[in-house]
Amino acid sequence: MTFMVQQRAREFSIRLAVGANAADLLRLVLGGGLKLTAIGVAIGAAASAVLVRSLTTLLFGVPPLDPLTFVVAPLALTVVALLACLAPAIRALSADPVAALRAE
Repeated sequence: MTFMVQQRAREFSIRLAVGANAADLLRLVLGGGLKLTAIGVAIGAAASAVLVRSLTTLLFGVPPLDPLTFVVAPLALTVVALLACLAPAIRALSADPVAALRAE
């Protein structure tokens, strides 16, 4: 996400110059990050549901499809991803619209 924000810094500056507000930029950056997170969590949950059958001999005292584990782990990963996307989103807000327009 940091790399994407760096690559699109000029775009964010221009968006701010033409009237976008902070909430629009936050929604844009966080939305992209959370979309990638949702895809990753969905693929990971499906793969783990399929592969857990082969690990049943290694699980002691935990059912193979433990609902608590299948809810808490993706939720924790989503929260961490949201926090990881927040720093680049705030950095995008600090873009200077005047500097971007002068560069054109």
